[in-house]
Amino acid sequence: MTDRTILDLYRHELEEPREEHYLHYLPGGTRSFGTLEFFRRTAALADAFAGLGVGAGDRVMVLCDTRPEWHMMDLAILSLGAVNAPIYGTLTPEQVAYQAGDSGAAVAIAENPEQMAKFLLGRVTCPELRHLVQVEGERSEGVLALDELMGATTDGAEERFWERADQVKEEDLATVVYTSGTTGEPKGVMLTHRNIVTNVVEGLGRVEIARDELGLEFLPLCHMIERIAGYMYMAFGASRAYCSVYQVGELMREIRPAVFASVPRVLEKVHASVMARADAAPAPRRALFHWAIATGSEVAQRRLADRPVGPGLAFKHRVADRLVLQKVRAAFGGRLKASFCGGAAVPLYVHEFFQAIGVPVQEAWGLTETSPIITLNGHTVGDLRLGSVGRPLPSYEMRVAGDGELLARGPSVFKGYWNKPEQTAEVFDAEGFFHTGDIGNIDADGFVFITDRKKDLIVTAGGKNIAPQPVESELKESPYIENAVLIGDGRPFVVALLAPNPEAVAAWATEHGADAGDLVGVLAHPELAREFAQAVEGVNEKLARFEQVKEFRVLPEPLTVEGGALTPTLKVKRRVVAEEYAELIEEMYTG
Repeated sequence: MTDRTILDLYRHELEEPREEHYLHYLPGGTRSFGTLEFFRRTAALADAFAGLGVGAGDRVMVLCDTRPEWHMMDLAILSLGAVNAPIYGTLTPEQVAYQAGDSGAAVAIAENPEQMAKFLLGRVTCPELRHLVQVEGERSEGVLALDELMGATTDGAEERFWERADQVKEEDLATVVYTSGTTGEPKGVMLTHRNIVTNVVEGLGRVEIARDELGLEFLPLCHMIERIAGYMYMAFGASRAYCSVYQVGELMREIRPAVFASVPRVLEKVHASVMARADAAPAPRRALFHWAIATGSEVAQRRLADRPVGPGLAFKHRVADRLVLQKVRAAFGGRLKASFCGGAAVPLYVHEFFQAIGVPVQEAWGLTETSPIITLNGHTVGDLRLGSVGRPLPSYEMRVAGDGELLARGPSVFKGYWNKPEQTAEVFDAEGFFHTGDIGNIDADGFVFITDRKKDLIVTAGGKNIAPQPVESELKESPYIENAVLIGDGRPFVVALLAPNPEAVAAWATEHGADAGDLVGVLAHPELAREFAQAVEGVNEKLARFEQVKEFRVLPEPLTVEGGALTPTLKVKRRVVAEEYAELIEEMYTG
């Protein structure tokens, strides 16, 4: 490919137009757009934005769920040489106002009245915000309707779209993406067309999807792993389906995708749900399920090691597949070939489960600052290694610093932080290598392994270094533990806060005759308390004494995005959790 800009990637979709290219799934109905209708709307919107005065370098904020209109807005903005500054729908009005003010946005687009209210409340702090646009719903005075902008164009919009697009350069800024920030103030990551296109083109060689297959998008499109996935589908010319992350579970069987991007927490919840149903089944069915998973796992391990399966095991696998494994895959629609996953570490047990059912997870690693992929596992034998995050994309150079931090340099590394030159300088060394903040190593075959975030490492009062994420992953293997947070930096020993899985706890309550609606009461039940204690004991048996969890407390409620304990990408905000439960933590140490 000789693509320079994201708009060049888009041209591939127009090479073979089709009637149903973009499918928007909603509970109870589906909307669809053909290739040419999508382009007509996009070109009209570009004209309308130009009429509002949007030009090269202007920032346009997009606060919208995952739907076809998101990509219409994105392409229209980019065709003008303007900058898409997308934001998460879970942000508060104060957070929205900060990002709008910091970016100096000229136009803000919101999906509905509830989201538009965040811009209206914060508009006083954003003097450069000239126009507000709404996708659907009743509008306040002065707010423009997206559909009306699309319908107000004149003949020649398509030609004008490409005339403008041809003026966009690869070094031009394409987007400013604010990091969700597990600590501190969010920073606007500046990514150019070259950053993103290089990442897409190099990633294409490790993702398998055909033009006649369906790519599913359900993560927020301001999350770079989903955004890069969308651009990959675009480059392949593949059809795509859209739905909300909150509805993907109920719609997956209907959508029947071939591939989708995900974050580990979504896959962990799928695994937990399947295992909970299996464990609730009668003993014979439960035994059959676990035998089938074990058989599928053995076959997967042999194939990954490029070892023969053998006729006996192959026969067992066919039986296991017919009786169990294909039924598990049917929950994803039956066509799923792979999921590529990033944003955090995928626990090994989740990898092994998906391999066993015949749907490999291609784990990727990177940051918003790296557009986002640095490394990616492939889909063929020898190019995928469980426990690793894959090999670097071709243009990346990598080093391991003396303290174990992974450094990366290449054309997908960002231009810098918006309005923050000092913080930009802090993350680059004298040779231009970007400090990723992740601790890891690279094996002899070039596969990269991540052990933890540098800033998350626990150093106890005794000077012992502990990586919390592997221990937390082990704890989350318990169906009753949705999140685990280890504490111990500067302390004499390690303690843990365990956030309950409300679905698993409710199922336990029903089975034991307790009130499933009383989460706090059920968690206090001695028998359930033993389940949490046994989970901690089981993990401790695998750890050195200094790593072991000496005390733990079960939180009275799960951690949530709305409560401020999780980022929009479902990562735990350790500082927030530690502050909120400071008394509980002190109790574990003083008690």
